[in-house]
Amino acid sequence: MTFLLKLVPPFEDPVLIFTLVLLIILIAPIILNKLKIPGIIGLILAGVIVGPNGFNLLLRDSSIILFGTVGLLYIMFLAGLEIDMIDFKKNKNRSMVFGAFTFFIPIITGTLIFYYILDYQLLSAILLSSMFSTHTLIAYPIASRLGISKNEAVTVTIGGTIITDTAVLLVLAIVAGSAEGNVDMWYWIKLALSLAVFGFIVMYVFPRIASWFFKQIESEKGAQYIFVLTLVFAAAFLAELAGVEAIIGAFLAGLALNTLIPHSSALMNRIEFVGNNIFIPFFLINVGMIVDLSVLFRGPEALIIAGVIVAVALVTKYLAAWATQKVYGYNAAQRNVMFGLSSAHAAATLAVILVGFNLGIINEDALNGTIVLILVSCLVSSFVTEKAGKKLAIIESRRKPDLSQKPDRILVPIANPKNIENLIDLAVMLRNPDYHEPIYPLAVVLDNEQAEEEIFKKNKMLQEAITYASATDNDVQLVAKIDINIASGILRAIKELMITEVVLGWNAKITTRDRIFGTVLDNLLENTEQMILVCKIMQPLNTTRRIVVIVPAYAELERGFLRWMRTVSILATQLGAKVVFMAGNRTINNLKSTVKNSKPAIDATYEPRPSMPEFENNQTGIGKDDMVVVLSARKGTVSYNGILDSVPRVLSRNYKDNSFIIIYPEQHPNLYQDNQFKTTGYTNETREIEGF
Repeated sequence: MTFLLKLVPPFEDPVLIFTLVLLIILIAPIILNKLKIPGIIGLILAGVIVGPNGFNLLLRDSSIILFGTVGLLYIMFLAGLEIDMIDFKKNKNRSMVFGAFTFFIPIITGTLIFYYILDYQLLSAILLSSMFSTHTLIAYPIASRLGISKNEAVTVTIGGTIITDTAVLLVLAIVAGSAEGNVDMWYWIKLALSLAVFGFIVMYVFPRIASWFFKQIESEKGAQYIFVLTLVFAAAFLAELAGVEAIIGAFLAGLALNTLIPHSSALMNRIEFVGNNIFIPFFLINVGMIVDLSVLFRGPEALIIAGVIVAVALVTKYLAAWATQKVYGYNAAQRNVMFGLSSAHAAATLAVILVGFNLGIINEDALNGTIVLILVSCLVSSFVTEKAGKKLAIIESRRKPDLSQKPDRILVPIANPKNIENLIDLAVMLRNPDYHEPIYPLAVVLDNEQAEEEIFKKNKMLQEAITYASATDNDVQLVAKIDINIASGILRAIKELMITEVVLGWNAKITTRDRIFGTVLDNLLENTEQMILVCKIMQPLNTTRRIVVIVPAYAELERGFLRWMRTVSILATQLGAKVVFMAGNRTINNLKSTVKNSKPAIDATYEPRPSMPEFENNQTGIGKDDMVVVLSARKGTVSYNGILDSVPRVLSRNYKDNSFIIIYPEQHPNLYQDNQFKTTGYTNETREIEGF
C-alpha cells in the first residue's frame, strides 16, 4: 500500500510546491465546511494525504518546517495579542488553578499507568506522561472566528496553556539533564537568571521600543507590520536562549504589544489576515505531514500503546476542565471550550517525545503512539471547540446590551485631508463592537457656482477615507451634502442618517471671545442633542498610556451619562490604556458604581478633580503619553459651568503635546432649571463650591 502511494516522486519545483500548498489552503476548508466539519481538520488531513506518509507529493523539508514554525509562533502571538488584559489580570489566579489542574492531573495519572501497569522505567514514565500535560492552541482560530476569544473560559485556558507548557518544558529539561547527569545547583541558578533577563527584555524593553517606533514611523503601515514580526521572532529566539520553548516568547511578545495594537486597527487587521490565511494553515499542514497512519498496522503492542496514550491524554484533559468548572462554576459550554482548546497535542508534544526518543528514554512504540495522538487530539480539539464554541457564542449573544446601549451611528465630518486617518481610526475605535454599523465620513459643499467642482474634490477626499478604512476591515458609507452652510449640511446629515455621535477634528484655534471653537462647531452644539466629540490627535492613538478623564460636577445627572461612559470604556479597551477619572467626591461614587458594572471592563483609578489654576499650570500629573478627555456641557444643562468654556483654550495653549477629546454628552438643550437641583438634593451653593 505504502509502495503504491509513493510511485510518484515528490515535487521539487518550489513554484509547484507553493502552488499545491495554496490550493490546499483554499480548497480543504471549503470542502470540509460544506460537510459541517471544521476547516482546520481539512488542513491537517490534507497534510496527511500529500505528506511523506501519504502520497508523498510533498517532503517535510526545511521550507515546510520553517513556515510551520512561523505558524505555531503566530498562533501563540495572536493568543497574547487578542487577550483582554483586564480580564487576564483579573483571572490570573484562575489561570494558575487551571494550569495546575491541566499539568498535574495528566502527568500524575500517566506516570502511575506507565510505571505500574505498562512497566516503564520511572524517567521514561515521567517524560512520556509530561507529554499529556502539554497542549497546543490549535483550535484557537475557531474561538477567535466565533467571537468568544474574550470569554473568561478562553482567557483562563490561554493563561493555563502558558503555565502548563512552561512546566512541561522544565520537566523535559530536568529529565534530559538527569539522563545526562547535568542537573546541579549551577544549572538552576543559570536557568533562573536567564528566565529573569528574558522576561525583563520582552515585557519591559520591547514595549518601549515599539512605542518609540510607532511614533516615529506612524505613516509607514507596512514597516509597522514588519517591525511587529521582528519583535515576535526576536522574543521567540530569546526564549530559546533562556532555556524554554520559543512559543513562550511569542506569547509574551503578544502580551507586551497588546496595548500598542488596538483590536480594530489596520495593523491588527493585517496581522490577523496574514496569519489566518498563510502562516497558520502552513502549520496545520505541517502537523498533518508528521502523522503516519501505518503505525497502526505494526502489531497489537503498537495499537495498545497508542490506545492508552490517546485515552489517557483526552480523559485527563477533560478531567482538568471539569475540575476547573466545578471550582469556578462555569457552564457546560465553557467547560467544553476549555477542554477543546486544551486537548490538542502537536508541537510541544512532539518536541518532548523526540527528545526522549533521541536520548533512548522513549521506545518506538511510544513514539508511534504519540503520532497517532497528534492526529486524534487535533481532530477532537477542532470538533469540540467548534460545537461548544457555537453554543457559547449563542449564550453570549443573549447577553447583549439593552436598548439603552443602542447601536452607534458615527458621523465624521471631514474638511482637512490630513485629519482623515486619525478621525477614521478614532471613530472605528469608538464604535460599539457588538454591532456592525458603518462609519459615515461626511463632506459638505456650499451651494454656489463652484458646487459641482467642489463635489468632485470632496468625493476624491472621501475616497481616501474609504481606502484607509478598508484596511481596518470596517464598513464605511460616504456621505456628501450640498447646503447653504457647513453647519446646516452636518445637521441635515445627522437627522437623515439618525446619527448618535459626531466626531469632529479641531485645529485648536479660537476664533473670537464669544465662540468656543468657531461658527460651525458652536452651531452644532446649540442645535443638536447627539453626543459630539471634538478631537485633536497629536500622536498615534496606540501609544496612549492613560486616558485622563476630567468630569465636572453633576455630569452623572445628564441624560447621556451612560453613553459617554461606555464610549470611554470602549476606547480604553481598544487602546489597552488605564483610565484616570478626575472628579468631585459625589461624582466619583457614581463613576465607581458605573465602572464596576460596565462592559467592557476597564482598569480605572480615581483622583480629585483639579482646580482651574492647577489645570492651567499642568499640575495634574498628566504625562506626554496621556490622552486628556474633558467632559463638557451645553449651556443651560445641569452640569454646565461657565469655566468649561475656557477649557479648549487651556488645552490648546498648555497641553500642546497631548491628544485630547472634549465630549459634549447626549442631552437636551435648555434643560437647566434651578428647581432641578432642589429635586435631586443639590443646591446652587454646593454647585458654586465645587466649581470646575
